[in-house]
Amino acid sequence: MNSDGQFEEKKDLTADADVKIPQADALAASAGGLASGIDLLMGLEKQCRVGNDLTTLKRVVLHAIQLCKKSGDYEKLIDTLNFIVKRRSQKNAAITEIVKEAIKYIDEAPDEDVKIKLVVCLRDITDGRIYVEAQRARLTLTLSAMYEAKADIENASAVLQDVHVETYGSLSKREKLEFILEQIRLTLAKKDWVRAYIVSQKVNRKVFADEGFGDLKIRFFTLMVEYFRSQKDAFQLCSSYNEIFRTPSVQADEAQWKEALKATVVFLFLSPYSPEQQDMLHRLSQDEKVEGVEGLGGILKLWTRKEIIRAGWGEQELLSMPVVAEGEMSKHWGETMNTRVVQHNIRVVSGYYQRIQGKRLAELLSLGAEEVEKHLSNMVSDGDIYAKIDRPNDLIRFSKQKSSEEILSDWASDITSLLNLVEATTHSISKEMMV
Repeated sequence: MNSDGQFEEKKDLTADADVKIPQADALAASAGGLASGIDLLMGLEKQCRVGNDLTTLKRVVLHAIQLCKKSGDYEKLIDTLNFIVKRRSQKNAAITEIVKEAIKYIDEAPDEDVKIKLVVCLRDITDGRIYVEAQRARLTLTLSAMYEAKADIENASAVLQDVHVETYGSLSKREKLEFILEQIRLTLAKKDWVRAYIVSQKVNRKVFADEGFGDLKIRFFTLMVEYFRSQKDAFQLCSSYNEIFRTPSVQADEAQWKEALKATVVFLFLSPYSPEQQDMLHRLSQDEKVEGVEGLGGILKLWTRKEIIRAGWGEQELLSMPVVAEGEMSKHWGETMNTRVVQHNIRVVSGYYQRIQGKRLAELLSLGAEEVEKHLSNMVSDGDIYAKIDRPNDLIRFSKQKSSEEILSDWASDITSLLNLVEATTHSISKEMMV
C-alpha cells in the first residue's frame, strides 16, 4: 500500500532476472567488468523494488554480493552492501538476506583489516533495525573478539557496551546471557570495576535454575569471584563459591565440589560476623559433603560452638589454599583471618562475662593488652558488641548498667510472670483434686 492508501501494483520480473543475471555473470567474468555486472543488477534491483517483486529482489541483491565475493573484491562488496541498503524504500527482507549472506564471508576475508571493515560495515547496516538485531549482536561479539585478539581490550570492551542486548527480543535467553557474560569479562579485564558490577546486575539469577544453564552459572560466578576479590568482599566471595558448589555438574565431580566447598568455607571464616554469615555457617556444618573433606567438618563445628578458638585450629591449612595464598592478597587474607578469630573469641567471652579484668581477657585471647583494646574498639565502633573500658581499674564491661527505672520494670515483669505461674499451678492442682 502506498502513501495515498492505494494498493501498489505487483510485477513478476522473474523472466527479466533469468536473462540479466547470466549477463551480469558474463560481464563480471571479463577483465574489469565487475562494476558493469553490478550496475546491470542494480538496474534490475530498482525494477524489482518498485514493482514489489520481493522474491526476485532478494535473488538479485544476493547475486550482486555473491559476484563481489566470487571476484575477491571485498571493497566492492562493502560498497555494494551500503549501496543496496541506502536505496529508497528498500525492503526489510532484502536487507536481512544480504546481511545473513555477508556474515558468511567474514571468516574468508584475506586479512584481519578487511575482516574488521566488513564487520563494521554490517554493524552499521544493522544499527537501529530491529529485524536484524540478532545479527547485530553476533557481529558485535565477532568484532570484540577481533579487537581482543589484537590485545586492544579497551575497544573490545567499548564495542560490547554499545549493545543493550537485554532489550533484544529475537535472541534466546542463553544468547543474551552469553553476551552479558562477555561484557562482564571484558570490563573486568580492563579493571573497570564499577561498570562490571552494573552489568552484572542485568543477570537474572533465577535463569540459572533452568536446565542447561549450569555451565553459564559457573562462568558467571567465576567472574563475580574476580570482581569481589578486587573489592576484598569475603562474604560475597563465599556466596559465589557456594553457588558454584551447588551447581549439579560440579556436584557430580568430586574434585570440583571439594575445591568449591573448601573455598566457600575459607571465605566464610574470613567474612565479618552477621546473621547471614551465621546462617550459612550452620547450614554448611550440617551438609553431608563436609564430612567428605578431611578435617573440614571439625573446623566448621569449632566455629559454631561458643568456645574460644586456640592457635593451631587449622588456619595454616586453610590459608595455604590457592584461592587465598596466591597473588597480592595473601597477606591481607592472613591478617583478616587472625582478626576474625580474635573477634569470635571476644564474642564468646562477652557471652559468659558481664565484666572482666583486661589482664584476664588478654590471657584468654593470648594477646597483648593494647591489641585487645584495639580489637574491642573496632568491634564497638562497628556495632558488633557493647563494651566499656575502665582503664584506671583495668575493667571491661560487656553489659549496660541499667537505670533504677529499668531495674524496677524488670522486677515488676518478673513478679507478674511468677504470679501467673502460681495461678496456673493452683488451677491445675484444684482440677486434679476435683477429679
